[in-house]
Amino acid sequence: MASAPSPNPHVPFEQELCALVLDTVPRLFAVVQVCDEGAADADGWVVAWGLADDTGPTYVITVDGRARMTLASPERAVRHFTGRPGTTARLIWLAQPDAAAMDQAEAA
Repeated sequence: MASAPSPNPHVPFEQELCALVLDTVPRLFAVVQVCDEGAADADGWVVAWGLADDTGPTYVITVDGRARMTLASPERAVRHFTGRPGTTARLIWLAQPDAAAMDQAEAA
């Protein structure tokens, strides 16, 4: 099956694909727990990673892979990891990527 010609002949197809990826990339975040926040010996760790976009649900998986959640918003993930006395949870967002590149390796 032949592929459709690029709508903009001045932009190579690979660049169009990279632009599409950047336009649709979900936001990546970590859910971290903090113990004894504000104390000199406060400690923190990552308990889960999540993907969120503007149009759909939020997906969260714990770092050990034992729990997966589909939630209405990233903020709901915090609720699942809060509750132990002296421990809080929060979101830390990773920066949005500003570049994409094609992997030249062929699929097996």
